[in-house]
Amino acid sequence: MKKVRVTRRTTESEMTVTLDFSPLKPDYRKRINTPVPFLNHMIEHIAYRAGFNIETELKLADYSLTHVVAEDLGITLGKAVKEYINGTDGAYGYGSAVGIIDEAKAECAVSFEERAYIGWDVHGVELPKETEGMLSEDLETFLDGFVQGALCTMHIDLFKGHNGHHIWEAIYRSVGSALGIAVSADASRMGKTSGVAGKIEWITETE
Repeated sequence: MKKVRVTRRTTESEMTVTLDFSPLKPDYRKRINTPVPFLNHMIEHIAYRAGFNIETELKLADYSLTHVVAEDLGITLGKAVKEYINGTDGAYGYGSAVGIIDEAKAECAVSFEERAYIGWDVHGVELPKETEGMLSEDLETFLDGFVQGALCTMHIDLFKGHNGHHIWEAIYRSVGSALGIAVSADASRMGKTSGVAGKIEWITETE
């Protein structure tokens, strides 16, 4: 599988994410287009560290709100990554990595086992209320949306940092690097899942 394209449509937005797993293209940054520049920058970090191309297409009704963009796009990106991992026999499905820039250091661990949970621990570091015109709560919301769409478990640990820009770069770099490991495939992983519980099957009966 080389590409995955997922569209999520609501009355508020229509988000389309295309993942291209060919080598990172020279113009990969131009393929990430949202009305929120700093969010674009964070997604660029994910793409660069993960090593795959992310293309976004957004249609917004009367809800051109940063929170809606962050949450809905995060959900759609997560769903796209989930579909890729589920469709690739031998994908690891889990990974962990550290992201650093100057004084900031963060770690992300992620596992795709259809268990949606995100845990945050900032280890006494104060998150800025706003960075580059974007609220920290919406930068968190994007990752929370990703976890919802991917049905994955993600833990974010922020160990160091005092510059808001660097703090979020470190966090998103760690997310991208962890995802790069999770989507990677290896012959020794053929037929295996990321959790010992194996593939989950649901049986629903109604009367």
